[in-house]
Amino acid sequence: MHFGLSEEQEMIVSTVRSFVEKEIYPHEDLVERTGEVPKEIADEIKRKTIELGFYACNFPVEVGGAGLSHLEFALVERELGRGSMALNHFFGRPQNILMACEGDQKERYLLPAVRGERMDALAMTEPGAGSDVRGMKCSAVRDGGDWVVNGTKHFISGADHADFIIVFIATGEDMTPKGPKKRITAFLVDRGTPGFTIRDGYRSVSHRGYKNMVLEFDDCRLPDAQVLGEVDGGFAVMNEWLYATRITVATMSVGRARRVFDYALNYAAEREQFGQAIGKFQGVSFQIADMITEIDAADWLTLAAAWRLDQGLPANREIASAKVYASEMLARVTDATLQIFGGMGLMDDFPIERFWRDARVERIWDGTSEIQRHIISRDLLRPLGA
Repeated sequence: MHFGLSEEQEMIVSTVRSFVEKEIYPHEDLVERTGEVPKEIADEIKRKTIELGFYACNFPVEVGGAGLSHLEFALVERELGRGSMALNHFFGRPQNILMACEGDQKERYLLPAVRGERMDALAMTEPGAGSDVRGMKCSAVRDGGDWVVNGTKHFISGADHADFIIVFIATGEDMTPKGPKKRITAFLVDRGTPGFTIRDGYRSVSHRGYKNMVLEFDDCRLPDAQVLGEVDGGFAVMNEWLYATRITVATMSVGRARRVFDYALNYAAEREQFGQAIGKFQGVSFQIADMITEIDAADWLTLAAAWRLDQGLPANREIASAKVYASEMLARVTDATLQIFGGMGLMDDFPIERFWRDARVERIWDGTSEIQRHIISRDLLRPLGA
């Protein structure tokens, strides 16, 4: 591992950072106030991303993507993390598991998603099945040549703008020594499919404008052509997706923490109390020192995990470590920044309270901190027979 970026990688960082500052920052206050992203702004962000050549940059060149490595894509996500998730959603990074598309699915889903003609979303979580994926109740049963789907998904990000959804559904059950074990299959479901409804979800204090939706299936019929990957092979598809999303949470947490840190640093240097800048007091300066140390540590931990994927090395534990540490680091950095700002940190004159609210969800979605610690400890203890 080389502790430095190539000239091309530095260019990726500067290009995406400039894009976020010019195309994302100016619209953040509007989205924060209204909870909506106007269609014209969304379309403009997508158009400019395509012009830059960064749309679907996480996909290989042979299908029309930019062919970035895991490390390079982590750099892109880190810079996007500085901006509003509701807005940078339209920067366009389709789910990488669409590479599992076969035959006609490539023309209907994969290639249009890479070209920015169709947007996707992914649905796994249910009201009664969050961390316990095997507990999902949304099910599909065979009926002739079709699958009949019934059930509900919730907390589905991006489904309000999606043309189709990648949905994980229980398609059977096996008996094991530990009890019943669900078999899971991934399906491609088009918006407007009879029996399939997308409706507004819950109002969240985190990431306003980046909506979560509820999906409802009522005797929704899907042909075999809508199966993504193998029947009952959804966990294999899911695990590959989780690698990417957990690194994304970690890298975006680092990017957002660096933006927040800049506010803390400048405020500590400018704000005066008792005749001097508050940054001269150890109660503030030591917080500044701790913050940048933790940010740098999370950054390197995350990039190292992405680098391991590029090298074909096992990375499950490293990715879990990056996700749990970076997301919890962001919570500490935003909280410390708010403390440095004092009462003004809670006012919407500054975006500090927004960063503070937004940070809270990072420890929950894409695998809670508790799930990450389970992955890490299991990886260490299993080889010892524990």
